[in-house]
Amino acid sequence: MFDTDPPAAPRPTVVHPARRNAEPLVEVQGVSLWYGSKQALDDVSFELYPAEILALIGPSGCGKTTALKLLNRMHDGVRDLRMTGRVLMEGQDIHREGLDPPLLRRRFGWVAQKPNPFPRSVYENVAYPARLHGLVRGQAALDAHVEACLRRARLWDEVADILHTTPGTDLSGGQQQRLCIARALSQMPDVLLMDEPTGSIDPIATRAIEDLMLELKADHAIVVITHSMMEARRIADRVAVFHLGRLVEIGPTDRVFADPVSPEARRFIAGRTG
Repeated sequence: MFDTDPPAAPRPTVVHPARRNAEPLVEVQGVSLWYGSKQALDDVSFELYPAEILALIGPSGCGKTTALKLLNRMHDGVRDLRMTGRVLMEGQDIHREGLDPPLLRRRFGWVAQKPNPFPRSVYENVAYPARLHGLVRGQAALDAHVEACLRRARLWDEVADILHTTPGTDLSGGQQQRLCIARALSQMPDVLLMDEPTGSIDPIATRAIEDLMLELKADHAIVVITHSMMEARRIADRVAVFHLGRLVEIGPTDRVFADPVSPEARRFIAGRTG
């Protein structure tokens, strides 16, 4: 059930980003969300701009993943879910009547914490989203598309000789995560949603994924959840600090880490909560 008027609640402390020429790609406006009687989000508002990395940080269970899934309607079908407020993409309500949810979700590539390639060949892992959405026509075009996605994910040189013979599940952990990124890129998304993409891989693979995110933001807005404060500082243009379902502070990364305004953000960044 989706209502339109969110209940009044304290607003988060907002450290305004530098003046931007671009309009927001996504706007979350006063969203509160409940799973039955349990409130998961409390009057959350933020914007996502093209070509930026927005990192969601905060203690475990504070609403970060719920907020991430909110953007592409991954909560659809959840029993006893109730939501107030609005989510806009390019100024249009993503819950408006007549909108086809799969078409909305195609604009969002999803990368989970634990790499989850399909138990099929490397080629089929990347080809599947393009086939599903009818994004390319003809075998030659599909081959070129798969190669382009693997190159963008910095994986082509490692798998070019095993494209059709090796299941994605046989790759190393870091390779699997880059394969999942290539699969997400295959559906030509505007936004990449990444739920702790380096949380289950080694430090060398983590560095490769971080470098890849910095490259990909030129063409995609990226929202990433991370529990690593150092990672957030390395890759994010802005950070959003969550606490008990509320967005308590959002702003440029250097500014928020150097001088957090809200007491909850100060405690979390200082390592006294979480």
